Amino acid sequence: MKSFQDLLRKDLQVREASGALRTLKSFNSGLLDFSSNDYLGLARSQELSLQIEDAWASSLNKYNGSTGSRLLTGNSALTEGVEHELAAVFKSEAALLFNSGYTANLSVLSSLPKRGDTILYDELSHASIKDGMRLSVATRQPFRHNDLTDLERKINKAHGNIFVVVESIYSMDGDAAPLVDLSLLCEQHGAHLIVDEAHSTGIYGENGNGLSCELNLDKKIPVRIYTFGKAIGLHGACVVGSKELITYLINFARPFIYTTAMDPKSVLAISTVFKFLPTHSILQKALREKIDYFTAAMHGVPQLVKSNSAIQSFIVPGNEKVKQIANKLQVAGLDVRPILSPTVPEGKERLRIILHTFNTLSEIDKLIFELRAVSSPA
Repeated sequence: MKSFQDLLRKDLQVREASGALRTLKSFNSGLLDFSSNDYLGLARSQELSLQIEDAWASSLNKYNGSTGSRLLTGNSALTEGVEHELAAVFKSEAALLFNSGYTANLSVLSSLPKRGDTILYDELSHASIKDGMRLSVATRQPFRHNDLTDLERKINKAHGNIFVVVESIYSMDGDAAPLVDLSLLCEQHGAHLIVDEAHSTGIYGENGNGLSCELNLDKKIPVRIYTFGKAIGLHGACVVGSKELITYLINFARPFIYTTAMDPKSVLAISTVFKFLPTHSILQKALREKIDYFTAAMHGVPQLVKSNSAIQSFIVPGNEKVKQIANKLQVAGLDVRPILSPTVPEGKERLRIILHTFNTLSEIDKLIFELRAVSSPA
């Protein structure tokens, strides 16, 4: 019988041989940031930081920690009040806070679909969506990315209650789901649409309320998940929908029921950000200008995946090759990270480039120069 260490070593050796062994790397503030999900620069905003500290200093909350799960001692008037605020921001009846978008997706997908039901999910869905489905006893099946013909064919063959799961903006390719047509298709077939708004929160819609709200689909989509660890610059997430949906999750979503509640300061910080955004709408406009500038300058470069979002992907097949290119860019002073298989399919390894409000045009020009250099034939 193999020792415990031998069991670990075998899998690690296989991963290392494929060039996909993961290691932790500290964020290098000396490089130009084209990697973090801090799209609007809120995570580094001193103005916002001061407002959060002021709000906490004047708060009557006497606990630093949450002290327990929401169903025990971790609930508070503060948390319920912020959930009421978030419901208004996201144009829903109710909202429920979670410690992360990952936990929110686990909660929704492990509890709503039942045995005999069917989950149809976009093949490029995030790992948290896939892990949530694994916890469900429902049948699950992918459909081709943003392919409504393939989705409708699978809806027609599905059984039980049908749940369709998509992301509004996809985390690797950076493209948008056809939410208007998806909503109509689900309505026609009686399917229930679930939309993960992780990468649209803060960037799209009025005061950052996401792509679904921007498209006036808030009444058409029964379950939406918003994440605060990306453009919002904090941590945590919420699920929004009907009051019945929130009551259901409180009663049946095990990742919610058995998780320690979010700490009060984090809850208050979320409230502060959504008071900050209405007076800083210029951030969305500034980000859009940077995206348009980059995509116009990179037009015609075949390695670039078509995207109108802050997420831009530059395909470099092969784990070793993409790591070499990423290292070259980092030596040039650009923090650009490689995305390896199996995170993305083999042959679709890439540089995942993130544009931010704080990236200057001269910094973007430097990025464009280096990308065009590595895209040209040797």
